[in-house]
Amino acid sequence: MRVVRYAYRIPMLAWHVLVHLPPVMLALSLPLARRPLASGEPLGHRLTRWWQGGLMRVFGMRMRQVGTPLPGGTLFVANHVSWMDISALHSQRMMGFVAKQEIDGWPVVGRMARRGETIFHRRGSQESLGGVLQEMRARLRDGRAVGVFPEGRTRDGRSVGPFHARIFLAAVEAGVPVQPVALRYGAGGDDQRAVAFQGRENFLQNFLRLLGEPARVVDVVFLEPVMAGEAEGRAAIAKLARERIVEA
Repeated sequence: MRVVRYAYRIPMLAWHVLVHLPPVMLALSLPLARRPLASGEPLGHRLTRWWQGGLMRVFGMRMRQVGTPLPGGTLFVANHVSWMDISALHSQRMMGFVAKQEIDGWPVVGRMARRGETIFHRRGSQESLGGVLQEMRARLRDGRAVGVFPEGRTRDGRSVGPFHARIFLAAVEAGVPVQPVALRYGAGGDDQRAVAFQGRENFLQNFLRLLGEPARVVDVVFLEPVMAGEAEGRAAIAKLARERIVEA
């Protein structure tokens, strides 16, 4: 069956990248991308969500939104299972992610990340982290959403790692809510380990393996937000957000 799935998904992927992506990228570069639709969502955000949702469908991922994402300036924090996490979240709610600086130089992907309002961070650089936090504060105060993976890296899917509290400082200083988001691959999260990187598997190997995997449900669970005053300080907010994600 893996061979059969490759036979129809590879053409679907090629069509989605070569036919659908160029007009989306062009539209995102034009002023009309900021034009609000009847729902109030900017056209560019809707196009981004549409394309990312389509990419998930190419991989056989059936997206389900549970709960409601907060509008406006919100810090969304999620568990980190796979490179697919950004597409899964973007398919449900537009947000600018914090990502490693190396992605900016990747062909096609780097340009897509920039159009997706990504904030790039040089790992290990305190100066870079300070600039990231400053940009996050500015966006949150401007009513724009930011998404982060407080674990700092993907894991093997067996558990949720500790959350780094410093990244929550931007929400504390901007005075905006933090909404935890649980990403569950497979029914009840049974496929977390299957989607995560296996052993020394690199991105390309994982990408190709997942392209041939059976169809599965992906739940994007928007949990009860941590509001200002509910938890004192960034460490307490990080702890409460992680507890809610683990419970889900």
